Amino acid sequence: MGISLLKLGCYMIRSAHTIKRLLRGSIILPVLLCGCAISTINITGISPTPLVNKLPLTIGVYYDENFSSYSYTEINDRTGKDQLIVTSGSSQVNLFNTLLPAVFESVVQIEDMNSIEGFSNIDAILVPGIEEFQLGLPEKTNLDVYEIWVKYNLRLSKADGDYIADWVMTAYGKSPKENFKTQDEGVNRAAEIALRDMAASFAIGFSNIPGVNEWLVDNSFIE
Repeated sequence: MGISLLKLGCYMIRSAHTIKRLLRGSIILPVLLCGCAISTINITGISPTPLVNKLPLTIGVYYDENFSSYSYTEINDRTGKDQLIVTSGSSQVNLFNTLLPAVFESVVQIEDMNSIEGFSNIDAILVPGIEEFQLGLPEKTNLDVYEIWVKYNLRLSKADGDYIADWVMTAYGKSPKENFKTQDEGVNRAAEIALRDMAASFAIGFSNIPGVNEWLVDNSFIE
């Protein structure tokens, strides 16, 4: 029993010394405890300008804070903690800033919805939003592609606030993993294709949206 207690005492002393050494080297301790840092990918894709006949409309567009600063967080399936943050708000704003002038005769960006009374020349106001964002990573899907799927909600109203239409559009993009050296490049390429998909769908389908089409015809914007 005496020998066992002696060995236990020596072990405790050595352990105490080890802890002191770790505390003296506390500058590296957070690295040991936290595992890996959260990665951030900034979507920078630029959408092309659609080639369509412009509608004779002056459209106001309002980007709320949720839309203009939108980000998506991917969760680590094993730990349940944040693994990857994808920021796409600026690319979404760039998408509509490129898309809308190609579809409409004139576009006015509205900074504050409480001051729209001053825009008497506006025919309608569009407010885009993102309802859902999904990211497919090769290591999770077991597919050799990066995938992005976005569900948009778009609301169109008259300048006085009267409702015109509210509809959903989806966009999808994928890029082969083998074509890119980094995860950042692969995700960005998938996002760029999704933005192109959204631009094409909006440009071609806007006039056919139920509610929108009725409003356009009633106001002689189209026949």
